[in-house]
Amino acid sequence: MATPAGLGRTSSAAPPPIHAADVTPRTQWCAPCYMQLAIIHVKVLVYRADRLNLPSVLVLNSCGITCAGDEREIAAFCAHVSELDLSDNRLEDWREVSKIVSNVPQLEFLNLSSNPLNLSVLERTCAGSFSGVRKLVLNNSKASWDTVHTILQELPDLEELFLCLNDYETVSCPTICCHSLKLLHITDNNLQDWTEIRKLGVMFPSLDTLVLANNHLNAIEEPDDSLARLFPNLRSISLHKSGLQSWEDIDKLNSFPKLEEVRLLGIPLLQPYTTEERRKLVIARLPSVSKLNGSVVTDGEREDSERFFIRYYVDVPQEEVPFRYHELITKYGKLEPLAEVDLRPQSSAKVEVHFNDQVEEMSIRLDQTVAELKKQLKTLVQLPTSNMLLYYFDHEAPFGPEEMKYSSRALHSFGIRDGDKIYVESKTK
Repeated sequence: MATPAGLGRTSSAAPPPIHAADVTPRTQWCAPCYMQLAIIHVKVLVYRADRLNLPSVLVLNSCGITCAGDEREIAAFCAHVSELDLSDNRLEDWREVSKIVSNVPQLEFLNLSSNPLNLSVLERTCAGSFSGVRKLVLNNSKASWDTVHTILQELPDLEELFLCLNDYETVSCPTICCHSLKLLHITDNNLQDWTEIRKLGVMFPSLDTLVLANNHLNAIEEPDDSLARLFPNLRSISLHKSGLQSWEDIDKLNSFPKLEEVRLLGIPLLQPYTTEERRKLVIARLPSVSKLNGSVVTDGEREDSERFFIRYYVDVPQEEVPFRYHELITKYGKLEPLAEVDLRPQSSAKVEVHFNDQVEEMSIRLDQTVAELKKQLKTLVQLPTSNMLLYYFDHEAPFGPEEMKYSSRALHSFGIRDGDKIYVESKTK
């Protein structure tokens, strides 16, 4: 369908404000089933049916919206909208957001990311229009903690909150806890001190998932019993690219009574270790974790990791051995180091070459063929290759010599080892 006249034109003049109500559906009838297709365009209304509702998921990101516009238009078209994405617009007044949201009665998910909403104060009367929202995204909105507190007071059913990229260096606790919140994304801020992170446990006692990636958290400084009280329901935590540098910080994670899933990629502590060592040492230290860095920890992998852990620390001085080592010794006993077995195929062998009454010890390459070996022996036995018969004798085998009759056969296929013998005879003998 061709773009309507006037849409997408550029001008040197400053663009006029765009209202949410002006972002309207363009519809067409699709024969033969007459299904109505909603196509979002800005400031354009081509057709209007007798009754038209937008889809339940409405994405209006990067539309340049500055204010609500005609609230009747919003109410008329958004009666069934449950998810609304208004990210990356120019909304800076919470009152305008309130006008939009109050006319979307089924709204449960709202994305306000990358709107300059820090330029206004959210009043409780405005925040009340958000009361039905269960999932709220305020990434890169620079929302203050006062704004967050107001939202928490007025959204009794809020379950998921996204506060990423807001330049937080501290956390401010409200006077009232939010018991409904289950998931908090607060990545890419600057929360380096555990004294700030612990406030999140006070604010959200029912928290199930805490995503703290890219916050440069330098340590988990909290007594074990206090951690259990702070985050009694925490099941999953992401500490990707944090600043953790001590194994004691990893051990602290065992204090979360319901923790099952951990993400720990890109932390300074693990940089000196190989990929195998990182995963196995972490798994062995966290006995209750069933998923690490997005991958399920099977029973077999856990046992392998715990055995690896014992052998890793077996020669470490006792004063440096972690407590987990002694727990695993009780479980498996003291394990001997694994034997180092080189499974690479042998590339050469030292053999005895017998010809007439002469015996010569020499090294031969096992990747060569019988024909190439004959060329190597030509000078030694003073026979042309065409008049040469070769026999291989395995000094450990119960059978007699084996004729090496096929010129193109590789020597390694005979299983030649150091100490074996090769007999050379002349065909005209």
